[in-house]
Amino acid sequence: QVQLAESGGGVVQAGDSLTLTCAASGDTLTTYATGWFRQAPGKEHEFVGVIGWRGTTYYADTVKGRFTISRDDAKNTVSLQMSSLKPEDTAVYSCAADVAGRSGSNYGGYDYYGQGTQVTVSS
Repeated sequence: QVQLAESGGGVVQAGDSLTLTCAASGDTLTTYATGWFRQAPGKEHEFVGVIGWRGTTYYADTVKGRFTISRDDAKNTVSLQMSSLKPEDTAVYSCAADVAGRSGSNYGGYDYYGQGTQVTVSS
C-alpha cells in the first residue's frame, strides 16, 4: 500500500509557473501509474495528466504544452511542472496511484489518493 502527499501549492499570478510534488511512502512509484487531477469548487475531478510505470506521459488537452509530469525514482516522487498558468487552472490538485496502470483519465479507477494541494491563479 502506498501513501501519497502533495506539496507545492500556493497563490500565483497569471503567466507564472509552479511545481507540485507528489511524495510517496510505503511503496515505490515505479510500480504504479501516477495521475494528477484537479477539482475546482463545485466541479468534478478533472484529469490533468498521468505518468505510467515505464515513464510514458499523457496529458489533457487543456494543459498540454503547459504542464509536464516527471518522476524522480531516487526520491520516490512525481512532479507536476505548470507554466503559463491561467485563472482557470485554479483548483485543488491531487495525485493518485493506479496499480494496474489502466485507469488513465478515470479518477475513480485509481487505487490510492493524496489529500490535495490548493493552487490559486490570480488575473
